Amino acid sequence: MKHVHVAVGVVRRGDRVLIARRPEDAHQGGLLEFPGGKVEPGETVQQALVRELAEEVGIRVAGASLEPVIGIRHDYGDKRVFLDVWQTSSFDGEPHGREGQPVQWLDQDALRDDAFPAANRPIIRALRLPRAYPVSGGEGLGGDALYQHLCARLDHLRPELFLLRAPWLEENDYRSLAARLIDWCGPRQIGVMLHGAPERLASLPAAGVHLPWRVAAGLDARPLVSEALLGVSCHNEAELQHAAAIGADFATLGPVEATRSHPGAASLGWSAFVDLAGGAKLPVYALGGLDFTAIARARDAGGQGVAGISAWW
Repeated sequence: MKHVHVAVGVVRRGDRVLIARRPEDAHQGGLLEFPGGKVEPGETVQQALVRELAEEVGIRVAGASLEPVIGIRHDYGDKRVFLDVWQTSSFDGEPHGREGQPVQWLDQDALRDDAFPAANRPIIRALRLPRAYPVSGGEGLGGDALYQHLCARLDHLRPELFLLRAPWLEENDYRSLAARLIDWCGPRQIGVMLHGAPERLASLPAAGVHLPWRVAAGLDARPLVSEALLGVSCHNEAELQHAAAIGADFATLGPVEATRSHPGAASLGWSAFVDLAGGAKLPVYALGGLDFTAIARARDAGGQGVAGISAWW
């Protein structure tokens, strides 16, 4: 089977992203795409992308300015394509379609799945997700004590998104805590992910829901979470494949390293994380035994970033 390595460029100008439209007579014609092209023999992906961006949209990009976004493997039946996605906001020249294709700047939040080929859709997820994904701790705490502690830590860290995980709380207590935190986080532009069953979103205006594996395993399609984010906790390749199949927006994968909470538990190690994240069809956060100084390493390993409890708690 033919294998094709494609360099894909996400060119940023503030909150906007450079997008091209495929010719109507091309495969998947009329759909939007990120600029890029095949990596030629002897080229690095960075060299290929510098060349393709100059040839396609007439801009000059320094290879050193490129940062990894995500790698996506897609099987078309007759060929397998690896989309190697990198981003930059540093370039010279005004982008224009040198091959006659229309190009435009679109706000990142205006990128719609149905306007892109299916293989491009995980790129949209990766662009919208933060690098750090903190998870609440405080086992045994409840009520005001847990609420106050969470507010203090969130006020210090100011993440874009965090996961409220408190399986020791009764359902009513969890919902009450979540409602208070959503009200507190809203003005501070912190998104709250609920943990547990998708039904929790029905009465709580959260950013999304994160499913434990035991919940995700029982689903055969994406639950009705509308525009909310859907995350899944995964531990191996089969679970990552299932998370992608049910339409999850991202997954956590671990433990990557030994954790204090589960001493003696088997860990994946970075080598296995590279293999698993590189083969996944959705953004993957490294989880377990890591703090947020490991974000760069997780990115280099093909991950979205780092998720963690003790890293910030």
